[in-house]
Amino acid sequence: MSGHILELSENVERKKVVYKNRYGLDITGELYRGKETSPGKEISLEQKHPALIIGAPYGGVKEQGPCVYGNELAQKGFIVLTFDQSFMGESGGFPRNVSSPDIFVENFSAAVDFLGLQYFVDREKIGVIGICGSGGFALSAAQCDTRIRAVAVMSMYDMNAAVRGNMDREELQAVKERLSRQRWMDTENGYPEYLPGFPEQPMDEVPGDIPEPGAEWFRFYALKRGHHPNARGGFTTTSELAIMNFRPLDFIDEISPRPILFVVGDRAHSRFFSDTAYAAALEPKEMLVVEDAEHIDLYDRRDRIPFGRLAEFFMMNMQ
Repeated sequence: MSGHILELSENVERKKVVYKNRYGLDITGELYRGKETSPGKEISLEQKHPALIIGAPYGGVKEQGPCVYGNELAQKGFIVLTFDQSFMGESGGFPRNVSSPDIFVENFSAAVDFLGLQYFVDREKIGVIGICGSGGFALSAAQCDTRIRAVAVMSMYDMNAAVRGNMDREELQAVKERLSRQRWMDTENGYPEYLPGFPEQPMDEVPGDIPEPGAEWFRFYALKRGHHPNARGGFTTTSELAIMNFRPLDFIDEISPRPILFVVGDRAHSRFFSDTAYAAALEPKEMLVVEDAEHIDLYDRRDRIPFGRLAEFFMMNMQ
């Protein structure tokens, strides 16, 4: 069982790959390309092609939303790489389910490293798509890695802003005290506390007592729609400290003159993050609002995700 939430098109080939990031950690990914027999979309490996890197939602894995993007965009002429973040899925790193924002950003550059060494990839035409929390990490990577020629973010989350929320100084201090004490307990136990939020097996329906936006997360991660055993929700408890101390978008203006495409649903609870990042970014930039779409719809809904516009954006801006 592959665990992919979408059946692979007969016109697409998918291959598992393993490479290392600059910390020496193994990153496991999947490489998608349109088959050479695809009608009107023949891809010869004797030529060099534009490539895209797809980052999974925060806490997600490559078999979920990224496989949908890989399947669709490979049919539009791109070589597509999806990957599991370090400490997640099939990638290396221990303990498991640790969130390390610096490493999560680095893994986008490691993906560029890997693609740029493939003889069939044009290393001057590599772009990145970040979904949800990966949107923030992708933008952070593009701030300093100029090899990333264009960036699109889907239902973007700024995880620092999400974790800090609207807490005042006193509330923040209380959270830091609690998490700091948890480090003592983790050290004494010999392993970090991890409390998964989603069931081992997919549910038939979302419990009625879960308020939004929690119920929305359940509509994807806990149901057959998006459930995967490697994405049980969240990270180790003390991972929150690392996120609180990491500001991913402080230099978003330095991505210019490379372009950014922000894509968000008109009903997305997360729209604030895209609006804020868009205001801070310099031209060229574009905001695309998808009608009748909530946050998670841009994970997997092929009737909502604007694949045509994404392909056009990258083809036009990676000349």
